[in-house]
Amino acid sequence: MRALNRLSALKVKTAPPGKYADGGGLWLHKRVGGGGQWFLRVTIHGRRREMGLGSIQFVTLKEARESADRWRALVRKGIDPIKERQRLSRDAGRSMHVLRDIAQDAFESRKADLKDDGRAGRWFSPLELHVLPRLGSVPVSQIDQKDIRDTLAPIWHEKADTARKAMNRLGICLQHAAALGLDVDLQATVKAKALLGRQKHKVQHVPAMPWPEVPSFYASLSEGTITHLALRLLILTAARSKPLRLLRLENIEGNVWTIPGEIQKGLRDRTPDLAIPLSDEALSVIRQALPHARDGYLFSNINQGVISNATMSRYMERQGLVARPHGFRSSFRDWCAEATDTPREIAEIALGHVVGGAVERAYRRTDYLDQRRLLMSRWAGHVTGRNI
Repeated sequence: MRALNRLSALKVKTAPPGKYADGGGLWLHKRVGGGGQWFLRVTIHGRRREMGLGSIQFVTLKEARESADRWRALVRKGIDPIKERQRLSRDAGRSMHVLRDIAQDAFESRKADLKDDGRAGRWFSPLELHVLPRLGSVPVSQIDQKDIRDTLAPIWHEKADTARKAMNRLGICLQHAAALGLDVDLQATVKAKALLGRQKHKVQHVPAMPWPEVPSFYASLSEGTITHLALRLLILTAARSKPLRLLRLENIEGNVWTIPGEIQKGLRDRTPDLAIPLSDEALSVIRQALPHARDGYLFSNINQGVISNATMSRYMERQGLVARPHGFRSSFRDWCAEATDTPREIAEIALGHVVGGAVERAYRRTDYLDQRRLLMSRWAGHVTGRNI
């Protein structure tokens, strides 16, 4: 018998990214960027099976062990635990009939495809805020296009993007209900869109600072505080806020910062890592920020974790600026187009955007790192007033 209970609660909390065995097939997978997942490996009918037991944020070490014990007991009886769990889920699904239960179950089944297992709440919140208060207690078999129209009409034009997401999530919930064997109208959302009509909405872009004004703002960030340094590096790299806030020292090698795909915009399992060349100025900012580093993160919070998404935005707001941190990506892109002869493809890749179709990307084996290194050095020269 393999040794059991190898892990401790402290180890679960403090272990660096990697996979750790607790014994008896129970494993902990700590992810880069924080968070982790329990999973159980068993061998049944000559096949090795692997089943998730939940996130460490919601499942304690004790609970994971108890869960593993229950599933191992089934294996000893010759029962495939994954198939048994699926059977139990189907049985439970037959007893679910109101939209609130269906929505929650649909959300749980999709967590693996969502960033951070959907903890940010962006997938579920459109339903929770705008659909479930009115339709949550209604049996899904009774929901029709008129119900959906009346529910989303108040935000269809005023909050068009939110309404679109709510409609999309609702359609997924109806498909989920149908998969559970419930009698639903899968065309209800399509019909509801026809009743609501075309949305009257103008896309509101994140306010950006004109690129000629960036050098003066950059120069004002001179106090060496964590907020000033984070904003400086954000400007110099043209990165998104989340990857910058979650920047770990282990992701910097020489003069290249590699952003893991799992913390970039997009589905974590399908987004490739992005290598960002660091200019001399960016490396200088990183060295200045090192005293703030804690637990491997460059921009750690005073108490725990990393600086919040609002830290840099609130600073710019207090300075009386309309522009917001994310807008510096637009500043950089406009500078590329108006002040340089940078090919569009290189400028877009520098921003981490997908360029070209699937076939084109399959044949393109370069990320133009050398060209982007020169581009980011020229951008740093503009930002610092050196005009390389």
